[in-house]
Amino acid sequence: MSSKQKIYLDNAATTPIDSAVIEVMSELMSKVYGNPSSVHALGRNARVVIENSRKKIATLIHAAPAEIIFTSCGTEANNMALRGAVASLNITKIISSPIEHHSVLETIEELKKNNKIIVDYVDLDEYGNVDVTSLEKLLVESEEDTILVSLMHANNEIGNMLPIENIAELCKKYNAFFHSDTVQSMGFYEFDVRKFEPDFITCSAHKFHGPKGVGFLFINQKNRIKPLLTGGSQERNMRAGTENIHGIAGMAKAFELAHENMDKYNKHINDLKRYFMEQIERIVPEIKYNGNPKGNSLDKLLNISFPNSDMDEMLLYNFDIDGVCVSGGSACSSGSNMASHVLKVLQTDMNKPAIRFSFSRNNTKQELDYTLDLIKNWYCSNKSVKL
Repeated sequence: MSSKQKIYLDNAATTPIDSAVIEVMSELMSKVYGNPSSVHALGRNARVVIENSRKKIATLIHAAPAEIIFTSCGTEANNMALRGAVASLNITKIISSPIEHHSVLETIEELKKNNKIIVDYVDLDEYGNVDVTSLEKLLVESEEDTILVSLMHANNEIGNMLPIENIAELCKKYNAFFHSDTVQSMGFYEFDVRKFEPDFITCSAHKFHGPKGVGFLFINQKNRIKPLLTGGSQERNMRAGTENIHGIAGMAKAFELAHENMDKYNKHINDLKRYFMEQIERIVPEIKYNGNPKGNSLDKLLNISFPNSDMDEMLLYNFDIDGVCVSGGSACSSGSNMASHVLKVLQTDMNKPAIRFSFSRNNTKQELDYTLDLIKNWYCSNKSVKL
């Protein structure tokens, strides 16, 4: 591998933009520059781009176009769903899990403090999976409340998958609203919102080879919530501010490509993950997987705790020096000094270095072999202190 070449195994943090997406966005940047709220021809052209993109995305998840609200990212979409639901749907209790994304957990805690709502957290099993029996118990105990259940479809740090359709059915049974952070799984799984009828699901384009700074919130047409951003009538009065035309079109193109090739891409990613697991178990038998990667798990993500060593936090830097890009926990918190809240909840030994490897359709077996050789060399040279 060239000293300037990088192997990118941090695709749960963000993905490289697909060349076809860049082409679409570049052409629009030079030709479509009108404000979509303007009534003249250039404004109308911009509006057409936005509405065609909305229709394309809606069709792929079997939604009505009016149910898709464009946002700047998944974090904004999660905030909009949670805050809007509490403000508009008379929510008195939120049920969630302690390993949700920070954009959900911190928002819930703020709503609890300022809106005096009750917050309950479901039990998790030893792998971090939601205990469905615990959720049903909380729903039964809360029949006097108006409940919003907020549980992510795929955990961004350990990859565990929620049985989302079963949870949606349970929420309907007990007349609870259901919000799911689907940022990590959108573009990798088929969603039919008419089949399992969530109230809110969220998306961020940069997780499936689209541009950063754009996402969407699906709001079931039976619900009407107050906007998070005010001061304009854009997005059907649901989000003020001039729309990111080129980003929206890029997201729609990336979403289309992801769905057209979903089976092929997912098989490739799954094969990479399985191969990596087989090989690393031979090299370092003492590793521990965080989450349940051999069970119902996101194909693209693998979180591994290495045995105790004198390298600890230097492990990330050693990967970087040798040209491999990975994360410790989630990218949202790995730039800070905070340890992963997910691994803390799972009572993972925080003295052991945990690395999140996440794969994409662009990765190759040769890249994994290079990464595995690095680990093998480190392990052999540090075996007395156990890597």
